[in-house]
Amino acid sequence: MTDTTTGTPTASIPGLVAGTYTLDTAHTEIGFTVRHLMTKVRGTFQEFSGEIVVQDTVEESTANVAVELASVHTRNAQRDGHLRSGDFFDAENSPKMTFVSTGLKAEGESYILAGELTIKDVSKPIEFAVEFLGVDQNAYGQKIIGFEASASISRKDWGIDFNVPLEGGKLLIGDKVDIHLDVQAALQA
Repeated sequence: MTDTTTGTPTASIPGLVAGTYTLDTAHTEIGFTVRHLMTKVRGTFQEFSGEIVVQDTVEESTANVAVELASVHTRNAQRDGHLRSGDFFDAENSPKMTFVSTGLKAEGESYILAGELTIKDVSKPIEFAVEFLGVDQNAYGQKIIGFEASASISRKDWGIDFNVPLEGGKLLIGDKVDIHLDVQAALQA
């Protein structure tokens, strides 16, 4: 079993210890929702990696994530192929989407995580609303943390502006993309 007592307890969250936590890809989901006509399309990314470095003061903690854009999955092979193309992600020429945090601040019992999101070589600031779910231990004896995070972006800000005009000035695909994260990460020894 892994020693879960390493690290220094943080000042603000009971049970949380400083150290490097890696994303547990089997128990983490990185997903999105976007409007298509009158419904919403939901998708996830199947391949990603990342780490959260918890400091003695939680607000000094950092996070970074890399997502393989070719791993997009929307339950429709034709749509997934179109999303991988130059019309959207251009996964062949820009295979990764990355997030690097620039700050974390408490807001009541939640947090705001600021950072730079890079898609197709375009980096823009983004803020995630974060709900910390707690600290526990997994079946392997590792200390784990969990949280949910969400943000909304304009896909056009990252150069993803493909669309199909419809009657009445409407567009086939919405510009607003809701990003949602359900994260479990394990403390590394």
